[in-house]
Amino acid sequence: MRGGLAEPGTVTGGKPLPLIDDDTRAYWAGLARGELLLQHCRACGHVQFYQRALCGRCLAASIESRPASGRGSIYSFSTVHRPPSAEFKDDVPYTVVLVELSEGPRMISTLVDTRHETVRIGQPVEIVYDRVSPEITFPRFRRVAATPAG
Repeated sequence: MRGGLAEPGTVTGGKPLPLIDDDTRAYWAGLARGELLLQHCRACGHVQFYQRALCGRCLAASIESRPASGRGSIYSFSTVHRPPSAEFKDDVPYTVVLVELSEGPRMISTLVDTRHETVRIGQPVEIVYDRVSPEITFPRFRRVAATPAG
């Protein structure tokens, strides 16, 4: 650890950890507290994910992080049967999902607590928090039962 920041390193099994920088510090701190933060532009109202210094729409620097619902739906997915490296061999098969969050942005993550054969586009999901180190908590998603319209 360097100055309170996670170094690119490893967790159990040798998996890489992300590097926390000035643009992502609030995001990782939010996840560690159990909340997903999305960036909102005060100039144009754009909501964005991934974290960056400027608005992706208008390039304004007036960005603030706000809590998100952590809910969305599966926009796309792929089930991984071959590990990308030896560190992931015990994880396969696992499903990578592109989640369209209720607030609009899409984010890539993994789906947990679900048999990969049952995953379908459009299924509702919610965030779960996977703490892998004192500094890093990964956002994962799990399916939720659809609520009846009404």
